[in-house]
Amino acid sequence: MLVRLIYASRASGIDGEKLSAIMKASRTHNAAAGITGVLVFSDGIFMQVLEGGRDEVSALYNRIAQSRSHRDVVLLDYEEISERRFAGWSMGQANLSRLNPGVLLKYSERAVLDPYKLGGQAAVALFEELVQTAVIACPGQ
Repeated sequence: MLVRLIYASRASGIDGEKLSAIMKASRTHNAAAGITGVLVFSDGIFMQVLEGGRDEVSALYNRIAQSRSHRDVVLLDYEEISERRFAGWSMGQANLSRLNPGVLLKYSERAVLDPYKLGGQAAVALFEELVQTAVIACPGQ
């Protein structure tokens, strides 16, 4: 059974170098576990969509929730799915500096990323728009 999970968290002690290391490890682990997804990181906030088998996605989310790199972890959306929407990435990363601020404003109260104020459907729609506008990068994949 496939599921999609979207969560938000605040970063603890994450700089550019550590984020790159996390992304590299995630791509390796996720590909082996059959997990695909996209990560957005902006102003110390993570928002991530994960898709894959229920057991694998749940285990990864539990590791993230217990990680010292994350705090204030909040589940935004979880659903069974018939097909993946983000199958092209073992872990894509959104570059919000390339994004028209109007896209964020379309789904939230202000033109800044604040996933704590997004509903699940808005979070999925935002990720889909990030993919459609080619804001997602996946170096080394």
